[in-house]
Amino acid sequence: MKVLVAHNRYRDAMPSGENTIVDQEIAQLSDAGVEVVPFLRSSDAIPGMSAASKALLPISPIYAPAAQRDLAGVLRAHRPDVVHLHNPYPLISPWIVRTAHRHGVPVVQTVHNYRQVCAPGLFFRDGRICTDCRDRTFPLPAIVHGCYRGSRAQSAVMATALAVHRPTWRAVDRFIALTGAIKDHLQGYGIPPSHIVVKPNAVPDPGPPAAPGDGFLYLARLSPEKGLGLLLDAWHRHPDGALGTLRIAGDGELRPAVEAAAAARTDVEYLGVLDRNGVRAALRRTAVVLVVSTWHDVLPTVTIEALAAGRPVLGSALGGIPYLIGDAGWVVRADADELAAALPAARDGAAALTHAARARYESTFHPRVVTRRLLDVYDGLLSNV
Repeated sequence: MKVLVAHNRYRDAMPSGENTIVDQEIAQLSDAGVEVVPFLRSSDAIPGMSAASKALLPISPIYAPAAQRDLAGVLRAHRPDVVHLHNPYPLISPWIVRTAHRHGVPVVQTVHNYRQVCAPGLFFRDGRICTDCRDRTFPLPAIVHGCYRGSRAQSAVMATALAVHRPTWRAVDRFIALTGAIKDHLQGYGIPPSHIVVKPNAVPDPGPPAAPGDGFLYLARLSPEKGLGLLLDAWHRHPDGALGTLRIAGDGELRPAVEAAAAARTDVEYLGVLDRNGVRAALRRTAVVLVVSTWHDVLPTVTIEALAAGRPVLGSALGGIPYLIGDAGWVVRADADELAAALPAARDGAAALTHAARARYESTFHPRVVTRRLLDVYDGLLSNV
């Protein structure tokens, strides 16, 4: 089998779990004997583009002519069985679906966010969950509020792309929903259940878990929707040192708040930005991983990494987080009082859930399990072509 994997990589300055997942999935497919043809673009390339190419950028979410020409050439040269699309914005465009179909190639898309409906893809605005555009043919509120990168002009382009490509998305041959919550979202958008398969992501097996560590680890983008403010509020409701150490890793706009908390308390430690080895070391040191997003987080990869390391997770009851955690942790509302009350229980119960965490990873999120399910998606689609 030959699969063309299409993905517009997010900027390196904004670390993306989606980039990592796509890279890992390509490797996992290759290990399974699939011939993978990468069709990758990177937003980091935009500053170095020619003036002519930059002039076309405003329309690229709608059409992206250079990408369609390049894709047509790759399809003719390699003749893949399937095109597997991840993120199309801004340099590939959903038009890739039409280009693939023109060459007789079916399309699978993994849905990592809510970009079919929401310009920034988060259902989150001004510190709160926002679904103002969900049932609209044209997402005008996105323009009014400048939801895409804080720009009304860029938001207008994205809103137009969302409106133009409603029929494009409905033409996708098979959607991969990372959780049941995303399946519900797609059905609400009008995608028939027969065109949706629920399949989570996988992360590489780090090997047998180390003995439980101590304290808590928060590893995420330091931004409002990831719940950092909620966590610090809940943590400050306990005396310094009462819960062990809270280690925070990542970078983002709320970094000053983390640095201030680390300066004010002896039980808060800021680890900065970690590479893969640093992440694994941080997971070994901790007892509990915190995933306390305040938006409908689709599938935060750190949750799966925690389970793989045998670390239970305390998470918020939003998006795909409850599904990921299963019986390997605790789920609470995204509320400071509830989170504050759950922290001591998680500290005291962590060691008892080490085996449950690892077992959940092995049964549901291990590459051998997830890759087999992905191959079944391809086989099922091709059997109907």
